[in-house]
Amino acid sequence: MVWALFIFLLLACVFLPSLWVKQVLQKYSEPADRYRDKGSGAELARHLLDRFELGDVKVEQTEGGDHYDPQARAVRLSAANYAGQSLTAITVAAHEVGHALQDARGEALFKTRQRLVSVALKGERVAGIMLVAAPLLLLLTRIPQAGALVMLIGIGSMALATLVHLITLPVELDASYGKALPILQDGNYLHEGDLQHARKILKAAALTYVAGSLASLLNLGRWLAVLRR
Repeated sequence: MVWALFIFLLLACVFLPSLWVKQVLQKYSEPADRYRDKGSGAELARHLLDRFELGDVKVEQTEGGDHYDPQARAVRLSAANYAGQSLTAITVAAHEVGHALQDARGEALFKTRQRLVSVALKGERVAGIMLVAAPLLLLLTRIPQAGALVMLIGIGSMALATLVHLITLPVELDASYGKALPILQDGNYLHEGDLQHARKILKAAALTYVAGSLASLLNLGRWLAVLRR
């Protein structure tokens, strides 16, 4: 009974944030042409980047989810937000421009986040190799401790990637509330009555990576269960 309750709470913690993020972004993606008089998400992003003298930062469509790529100096928006004229498209575009501003201003939190993300990506690669190698090593050496050690290293690397997304949440919150919200509010980019809804979208945008990292805990939990056996 206790284990069932624990599993239920774990699944709730993992899935509810992700479901909430998706629900909010989807809700305000309609009506799709609400901001046809102001332009698409891509057009707003281009306008804001030019306004803040970031003409060298590109605006591109991507299938990899909305994000800012500091290496390529590009704000990348999903198809729906790139060409879309919804409140979600406008608000998410402003959030990603917020990251471009953090980068351009050399803000310490953003730089730290990029270093940590680089470490996390390497950790994920190490985790994948170690978790595949563990049963092979056990098969070859017949030494359970060796396989368990390799698996522990892999699980630790996986946990590191999850931790990085959680501790970089302040960067996401700043992009939403420290950058995008004042821009949208002071620049009169939003229709009357939309500000309160934009706040929800900005919160969802800030929590996107956190929701994803929580989902990765399921994989971590599965490997821990294997290790216990």
